[in-house]
Amino acid sequence: MYKRVLTVQDISCLGQCSLTVALPILSACGMQTCIIPSAVLSTHTGGFKNYTFRDLTEDIPKIREHWESENISFDAVYTGYLGSTKQIEYVEEIFGSLLKPNAKIFVDPAMADNGKLYVGFDDNFVREMAKLCGKADVIMPNITEACLMTGQEYKESYDKEYITELFKKLNALGAECIVLTGVSYDEGSTGVAVYENGEYLYYKHKKIAGGCHGTGDVFASAFVGAAMKGKSMIEAAKIAADYTLLCIENTVGDEDHRYGVKFEIALPELIKTL
Repeated sequence: MYKRVLTVQDISCLGQCSLTVALPILSACGMQTCIIPSAVLSTHTGGFKNYTFRDLTEDIPKIREHWESENISFDAVYTGYLGSTKQIEYVEEIFGSLLKPNAKIFVDPAMADNGKLYVGFDDNFVREMAKLCGKADVIMPNITEACLMTGQEYKESYDKEYITELFKKLNALGAECIVLTGVSYDEGSTGVAVYENGEYLYYKHKKIAGGCHGTGDVFASAFVGAAMKGKSMIEAAKIAADYTLLCIENTVGDEDHRYGVKFEIALPELIKTL
């Protein structure tokens, strides 16, 4: 079935992150991909100075109203970086008006990493994002975001018990399925943990030192695409993790490439896997 997916997040005119990766990856997964840009930036914010930024918050309800008048609806909605509580409010209106019966809601609460909130966010934003996650079918936080939304202490080193407790607290927010990224029980590996129907599953893969900008967006986009193709949550998580790892491997060693990961040349592998 040809499915229509809406994704709401910012777009960097140059840089492999947010809508710049979500649109091509979801399209490659066979989805009709529609977008609502929450902002337009000349480049992404990692490694560049003096970039331009145009806030499109007030365009969001206008786009929604136009689509409503045309009776347009979606099989799924996937949200990424949202710049304010007002944008969260407008996204909640989309949930209530543009989705088909049984449509899936995927939320990536992109707001923090490495134990800290991104610049511009505060505790009120965290509370509102937690409420948005409570309306989702699937949420895709990293450990920092999960801790902030649940009040659990952030730790660099932890065990399975710590992650299980985090899952319980996230589940209490209301989300049916939780995909927790960046879960690492040893120095040489990392992975993704999935919690669904009270069951905990973990997929471990090798860890590449350093890290690249935008890999969370690459993972989330590939995960949504795989899930909408009918893969189970753990299958979708494995596919997305393997694809993201391949994208990083394609980029490692290229010191001139500061735009993110070379996800484009790995798209044939993603398509083949699906």
